[in-house]
Amino acid sequence: MISHSIRAAALATGFAAAISCAGLSAHAASFDGPWSVLVVTRAGPCDQAYRYGVTIVRGQVYYAGGGPVSLTGRVSPSGGVTVRVSSGPQYAIGTGRLSRTTGSGSWRGQGPSGACVGVWSATRG
Repeated sequence: MISHSIRAAALATGFAAAISCAGLSAHAASFDGPWSVLVVTRAGPCDQAYRYGVTIVRGQVYYAGGGPVSLTGRVSPSGGVTVRVSSGPQYAIGTGRLSRTTGSGSWRGQGPSGACVGVWSATRG
C-alpha cells in the first residue's frame, strides 16, 4: 500500500505545485497560502482516506509531514495541476485543477502491495 507520506504529498495533494517558469509565478501566487487536502482511495490496497495540510508559497508547495518524500509539480496560470510524489520505490501522480478557494482531481500510484487510484479535493484556509 502506498505509504502515508506518499499519499500526503500526491495529493496534496494531488495538487500542489512548483512553478518552473518565472513568467508564471505571478499567476501561481494567486494560489498561495494554506490548503487542506482530502485524499480518497477508490481502488487498490491503499488506506481509504486521509486529510493533509499544505502551504503554497510563490507557486511552490510545502508539505510539513516530514519523511523522505520528494515532490515535484506545476500549476498553470489557469490552475491546472500536475504533481509527482515519491518515496523510495513508491510513487503517486496527481492531476487536477485549483480555483482561488477549492480544487479537485485524481491520482494514481504504486505501493509495495500494488496499484491504487483515487480522487482528491482541496479547500483553501
